[in-house]
Amino acid sequence: MTAARTAADLSTRSAWHEVPRLQVRRFAAIAMAEAPALAEEILREIQREYPHLPVVLDDSGEPMALVGIRRAIEVFVQHLEHSEGRPTVPPGVFQDFGRGEGLNGRSLDSLQAIYRMGVRLAWRRFADIGQRVEIPPPAMYELVDAGYEYLDGLVDQSVRGYAEAAARQAGERLRLQRRLMELLLAEHHRGDPSEALTERAARIGWPLPAKVAVGVLLRPAREAMAPAVGQGVLLDMEYEQPRMVVPEPDAAGRSELMHRALAGWSGAIGPPVPLTEAAKSLRWAEAAVRLMERDLLPSGEVLYCTEHTEALVLLQPEELIDDLALRCLAPLTHCGPTHGRRLAETLLAWLETRGGAPEVAARLGVHPQTVRYRLRQIRELWGDEIDDPDRRFELELVLRAQRLRGELGGVRGRRGR
Repeated sequence: MTAARTAADLSTRSAWHEVPRLQVRRFAAIAMAEAPALAEEILREIQREYPHLPVVLDDSGEPMALVGIRRAIEVFVQHLEHSEGRPTVPPGVFQDFGRGEGLNGRSLDSLQAIYRMGVRLAWRRFADIGQRVEIPPPAMYELVDAGYEYLDGLVDQSVRGYAEAAARQAGERLRLQRRLMELLLAEHHRGDPSEALTERAARIGWPLPAKVAVGVLLRPAREAMAPAVGQGVLLDMEYEQPRMVVPEPDAAGRSELMHRALAGWSGAIGPPVPLTEAAKSLRWAEAAVRLMERDLLPSGEVLYCTEHTEALVLLQPEELIDDLALRCLAPLTHCGPTHGRRLAETLLAWLETRGGAPEVAARLGVHPQTVRYRLRQIRELWGDEIDDPDRRFELELVLRAQRLRGELGGVRGRRGR
């Protein structure tokens, strides 16, 4: 015989089923009468073995554990007497036991050990009763199998309660974490933000860092699982573009950990800022993501804004840069698209190198004589203004912005830096 034998087998082709009904009724009557004392004995032994186990009382002031043990014994004995199908595990109480373990941050290991102890003690009492009413040994062996199967049902109830508690706690933590992130990322704080941050962070056990970096993510797929960024990183997946707050982003090993955790994702992480200025980091991350969506920054990975400062500074204020370009590049208006583009590329190479024709030619990959010809044209178009430091600075700004947008080519530079 094995524990896999179902309780229903007790009523068909089993040694227990062959026991005369009179003996079964006598066994059940005695077991039912002794159930309260047996429950108290089991509870005393549990409290002796686990002295730190909390005692929770029901509305009548009776220990819930005692009520549950007694009820479990009575249901099992009633099943033995009637032998109808599987014994029904008492709902509620054992589920509450599992829920309590989950809410208090304990595992189910000790609870299952307690259940096994209860089954052993109950079996001893049942074995004694069986001898008194002369139940045959084969029938009592089947009783052991049924008892352990019944135990499995009690454990299932507790596991269900434990899972519910875990889900509830996870949901509550996510709610509190979201409230913390909302406060962190608010543009304007009312009163002293540090006090509110301290209170909200304490509720989820999040140590307040000196600096943070805020990330904005692009989902690889609509149903993508949340990246395993670790408990220290605050992550909110409720946004269409999930947000995260990375504490101490410059800490040793942090970059490598984030790189592994975000494999397969794309997005941007803003610059490190003081904790109370997290909204600034968020703004830069959002700006970078917008440029990624326009293919103006590399996509397919999570990039760091601090590595793409030029693009973020020059491509962000588009209206201002475009207006400046109209004024600064007005001399090229009548040169034709192709020739005007070549002059612009040559002008940018000259402004960046501050060198002569050979240096500019090497940068553009053309003959020095071609560069000399273009530079003479540039000087004719801009006149003395080309020697003005402020005008040269403005020209370099707008030309770099056009190169970042892909409107200029031929210059050997690092895109996006």
